[in-house]
Amino acid sequence: MKIENIKTLGELKKAGYESKSIKDELRSNLREKIKAGIPTFEGVHGFENTVIPELERAILSRHNINLLGLRGQAKTRLARKMVELLDEYIPYVTGSEINDDPFQPISRFAKDIIEIKGDETPISWLHRSDRFFEKLATPDVTVADLIGDVDPIKAANLKLSYADDRVIHFGMIPRANRCIFVINELPDLQARIQVALFNILQEGDIQIRGFKLRMPLDMQFVFTANPEDYTNRGSIVTPLKDRIGSQILTHYPDTIKIARTITEQEAKLDSLQNDMVYVPSLARDLLEQVSFEARESEYIDNKSGISARLSITAFENLLSTAERRALKNGEDKTTVRLSDFMGIIPAITGKVELVYEGEQEGAAVVAQHLLGDAIHTFFPAYFPKIEKLEKQDEKTPYTDIIEWFFAESGFELLDDCTDAEYERILGSIVPLEILIKKYQPQLEKEDKFFMKEFILWALVEYKKLSKDRFSEGYQFKDIYGSFISKL
Repeated sequence: MKIENIKTLGELKKAGYESKSIKDELRSNLREKIKAGIPTFEGVHGFENTVIPELERAILSRHNINLLGLRGQAKTRLARKMVELLDEYIPYVTGSEINDDPFQPISRFAKDIIEIKGDETPISWLHRSDRFFEKLATPDVTVADLIGDVDPIKAANLKLSYADDRVIHFGMIPRANRCIFVINELPDLQARIQVALFNILQEGDIQIRGFKLRMPLDMQFVFTANPEDYTNRGSIVTPLKDRIGSQILTHYPDTIKIARTITEQEAKLDSLQNDMVYVPSLARDLLEQVSFEARESEYIDNKSGISARLSITAFENLLSTAERRALKNGEDKTTVRLSDFMGIIPAITGKVELVYEGEQEGAAVVAQHLLGDAIHTFFPAYFPKIEKLEKQDEKTPYTDIIEWFFAESGFELLDDCTDAEYERILGSIVPLEILIKKYQPQLEKEDKFFMKEFILWALVEYKKLSKDRFSEGYQFKDIYGSFISKL
């Protein structure tokens, strides 16, 4: 017999069902997963050796948890993943507002119905997907929202006095009894509201308008918070911190590889986009490097953090830029170009908090700086380093390219030129082809033209060529020709 087919308290007793607290439930299921070698918190990358072991230890210790970290560090994702550690179904007294355990009822309603009906008390089943509650802490949240209040309409309808505990309207926390309850951005919760959580966390009673109800709520609390020095809107009051069992620090991805995995998993792409646009591996790495550069940038407030959403939305924008160009040119397939990266600027500008120097530069200029820094960082991994100072008449791997520009007086690369035109222009620079054959002989054919453009942009970053933006594209020239033209 399937357990969820049991409909009365008597049948539940006969079946030998044993009730567990939610913390024991999480602990027991986690133990089984660890013993069986089944990965917990799948889909969360980069935390395997840092955050997840700490989270598992906190669950095994039956702690309430505070996840502390900057924005876009998967704090809420981790909390939602905890639902997978719950039993598939749990029984509760049918009609109970607070999911009363039939064996340990805590509300007046459940106690009364069990007293009257005994083994005939109707039982319903709650699926684990319905056992997750989430509240964003905003300054306007009240005690009534979280814990409850006296309901005058209930009192009038039931003809009860205000002295009767049946007039209470339960708030979100009692209604989340036997569930995981997440409060996001805890420091934003007013201090007096945080104080109202003390008893729930420690003593298990709640106070509503003079009613002191001994209600040992069975809950797993998860709080999320940004570091206090960033939010400036408030802090977690010390006695509340004291009552939270484990505080776990989250972090951003440590490597480009992990960051790529996250972006590819989270980016919401149309299947047509995937089929139409080819993205070279270097382009994916460059995109992730932009976020890494932003976290180190002197123009950006690093306390505010750079969310993983920056890379995700930038990747979506990158593909859309290439797709739009292909549609305009009537092409079925295209490859991402380095010049397409200009399309990611709107995805960056809204996600970075600029310091004073950054404000002076402007968000769009800062975003271009970040792309330049990413190219600067990556280039030495593919080609010989470009020295700032070179001896006169000394030949470098890049001399032929620079001389080509000097002789040809540069070229223009339009944003919306066709693939054939793009390949023709870059193919005309013969020294580029020679350089790639020498230093990147294993390069995929599809990635070759992106690599050629990458070399040109890098030479601009290292001040060996000049690049000027005009309304429809870019103009690349030798650096001296650029100086002369500006005189």
